[in-house]
Amino acid sequence: MRVMVFGKATEDSEKGAPPTAEAFAAMDRFTEELVKAGVLVAGAGLKAGSEAKRITIDGARRTVVDGPFAETRELVAGFSIWEVKDMDEAVAWVKRYPNPMSGPSEIEIRPFMEAADLAEFLTPEELSTPREGERGKLGVA
Repeated sequence: MRVMVFGKATEDSEKGAPPTAEAFAAMDRFTEELVKAGVLVAGAGLKAGSEAKRITIDGARRTVVDGPFAETRELVAGFSIWEVKDMDEAVAWVKRYPNPMSGPSEIEIRPFMEAADLAEFLTPEELSTPREGERGKLGVA
């Protein structure tokens, strides 16, 4: 199963405070473990919400709102995509996740929708064709 792992923003990360050298090194070591285990698909850190934009969609109307945004705890500071056996494996990896900030941090794990979740919208051919590079499992991009 594929999951997206979100590193939630903190007040410090939104102020542009970089992780300490020790935290950065710990994160680098952890990332290497994910790569060696064949778990990491992709990942990146994100710039502060002050550089972000939100677009509200209401019918044909689009409204652009510039960051920063009031609720820091709702922002994502970084993400990675993992290929894991199940949610228990993802949780086990996150329990080893180094804290990139000096204070409390929060990590969220969300599974991707897979082909079976969208079966009513897909043809039998689409359901029977595995996605490239997905350890033989079905899924949608």
